[in-house]
Amino acid sequence: MARTNRTGPKDFMTSHPVRKQMIDLLLWVSSNDSIEQYSRVMSRLSGCASMQTKDQIFAAPIARLGDFCFDEQVVDVFPDMIQRSVPGYSNIISAIGMMAARYAQPESRLYDLGCSLGAATQAMRRHISQPGCRITAVDLSHPMIERARAHLSGFKSEVPVELVEADICDIEIENASVVVLNFTLQFVEPEKRAALIQRIHHGLRPGGILILSEKFRFEDEPVNELLIELHLDFKRANGYSELEISQKRTALENVMRTDSLETHRARLRDAGFTHQDLWFQCFNFGSMIAIKSSDAQP
Repeated sequence: MARTNRTGPKDFMTSHPVRKQMIDLLLWVSSNDSIEQYSRVMSRLSGCASMQTKDQIFAAPIARLGDFCFDEQVVDVFPDMIQRSVPGYSNIISAIGMMAARYAQPESRLYDLGCSLGAATQAMRRHISQPGCRITAVDLSHPMIERARAHLSGFKSEVPVELVEADICDIEIENASVVVLNFTLQFVEPEKRAALIQRIHHGLRPGGILILSEKFRFEDEPVNELLIELHLDFKRANGYSELEISQKRTALENVMRTDSLETHRARLRDAGFTHQDLWFQCFNFGSMIAIKSSDAQP
């Protein structure tokens, strides 16, 4: 379904100056071992896979639906919610750890902006071998940060993690080799997105990366409608009722505003990312990698 007016993943792989690293990465992502590793991490982050609290927040009719927020109720069911709602989530988390292993630079910072329960943070933490690295994990939700703190404390690691409760738009990015925005930018006010991406680019070291995962809106309307329907089929197959799907959609419509892939590309390009493309997609969800040029000014 690739549009003819953009460079496709195949073209990117054959022309990109770091294509060998990207090809190796994609092969690594597809390995069964990486998915099994992710499952073990998520089982621990959620307490135990068999003990996860099932997401039933929207199972009964709600007379007055407010805007969706990451409160205590959502935090309690988040591992189940994210797995049943976001196709390919486990693959993305696994790959974030692998990318961190390749791109983390000695004595640098890695940022997880919108860290939720810390799955991406822990994936990076597990894979980093470079000396002197530190992770800064940020979330605006107090319940999320407190639960992430409890979960991450259960893992042994030599990589220190600083958990920060704050708006990611207020965070200073500095000395960074890896920055992760994992399904976070879509919750940022649209008028603040370009400035955030620019600050990330400015705070990255040359050769550093941004991993940007999002739900996408497609400019080709028939394709957009098809991918929306396939995502709804995915949720139905995972046990969500029509009432749950409808009520959650209504709760999200004022707080989650998606961009097209073309908009993301233009924003990254305008911020200074000369190398960027889509590395993963499942229906209307996907993840991009953007690399700061190695000869860019620090």
